[in-house]
Amino acid sequence: MGRLFGTDGVRGLANADLTPELALAVARAAASVLADRDGTSRPVAVVGRDPRASGEMLEAAVVAGLTSAGAEVLRVGVLPTPAVAHLTAALDADLGVMLSASHNPMPDNGIKLFSRGGHKLPDAVEAAVERGVTLGPGQDRRRGDAGHRPTGADIGRVRDVPDAASRYAEHLLAAVPGSLAGLTVVVDCAHGAASQLAPEVYRRAGATVHVIGADPDGWNINDGVGSTHLDPVRAAVREFGADLGLAHDGDADRCLAVTADGELVDGDGILAVCALGLHEAGMLTGNTVVATVMSNLGFHHTMRDAGIAVATTAVGDRYVLEALRSRGLSLGGEQSGHLVFLDHATTGDGLLTGLSLMARMKGTGASLAELAGVVQKLPQVLVNVPVADRIAVSESDDVARAVNAVEEELGESGRVLLRPSGTEQLVRVMVEAPTQEQADRVAHQLAAVVAAVG
Repeated sequence: MGRLFGTDGVRGLANADLTPELALAVARAAASVLADRDGTSRPVAVVGRDPRASGEMLEAAVVAGLTSAGAEVLRVGVLPTPAVAHLTAALDADLGVMLSASHNPMPDNGIKLFSRGGHKLPDAVEAAVERGVTLGPGQDRRRGDAGHRPTGADIGRVRDVPDAASRYAEHLLAAVPGSLAGLTVVVDCAHGAASQLAPEVYRRAGATVHVIGADPDGWNINDGVGSTHLDPVRAAVREFGADLGLAHDGDADRCLAVTADGELVDGDGILAVCALGLHEAGMLTGNTVVATVMSNLGFHHTMRDAGIAVATTAVGDRYVLEALRSRGLSLGGEQSGHLVFLDHATTGDGLLTGLSLMARMKGTGASLAELAGVVQKLPQVLVNVPVADRIAVSESDDVARAVNAVEEELGESGRVLLRPSGTEQLVRVMVEAPTQEQADRVAHQLAAVVAAVG
């Protein structure tokens, strides 16, 4: 069987790639691998989901898998991914399961796993879970390894947690240093998991809130709204004369922002604003922020000029988290809007990001445009090149010579990055340069070499 886990859990077309049989098998395997009780009590699992229709089906399968392994299930309903991570820790559970495909369209779904304390799984633990999932007859359906199956009173039970949302809301509000009164925000909830919670939390923090994309019906998640479709929040910010707009994705683990004029502030900009705020307050641990290789060179220049070091990781918030934890740091994120405030959360949290950004605006009295304007972004071009063999491209002398020539041309005023896709036969060619024309020219020049080799 091919590797189940991608950069953020198991994901695929619901009821085709991600079947109930597979969900049950993954849940059983996860209960076996992640339960660390001493044998005197049952393992405990928190289960949540986003509102997409297939989540109902997959939740039933996951609950069946967990209880068939003897686990007690705490079902928290429709909540953001970071809420499930937080509640896994707060409820002293052995593992957490979130059913969501994040920003993907409605037909997809996914399974995200958290270990005790609400932490994402390292590669070795994911591999152990995969080993507990075997292929069924005909190699076309997956089933759980029979293993130990408790019977009678040893079968797990299911309990709903009616105050799950309020627990998470209180956790978020405790992280806000003061009232946000005087700020007006438009929040786009992507018809997703934060549709009720995000407006409530921002209002309780003191902001005046206008809401769009907050009518989930099971089918409309991420449909023309949210962090991958910013035109609606731009229009609403102008309509209401708001100070800013915030756009979440389907499971609300990311947040992008727009200024009062509708200009995008991406994850790099938000990360810079928050890092500078913590730095000024003496609260940026290690005086270092974590970013991925895709962060714009302008972000690096801003951090350098402020005396803040940048630790760089591979793309994916799991790698940002690993760097934060291994180095004892407090803040990291990526362009897509996944920001991790490790002093308050164990994973990327879009609502916490929105609150932190508004708190910085309130504390300084500056507009979002003024705060984010410290990052002078270089023009960045990304070209996805279909190839037959990603390895051949990475080992090609012709590609290496082309990259060296471009790096010599750009010098310290730009950069180039070739990154094989982790899930597709693509090589991603990214170029940053002082001008858009140069970035376009160089990126397509490199893409042609990659295509010829691959």
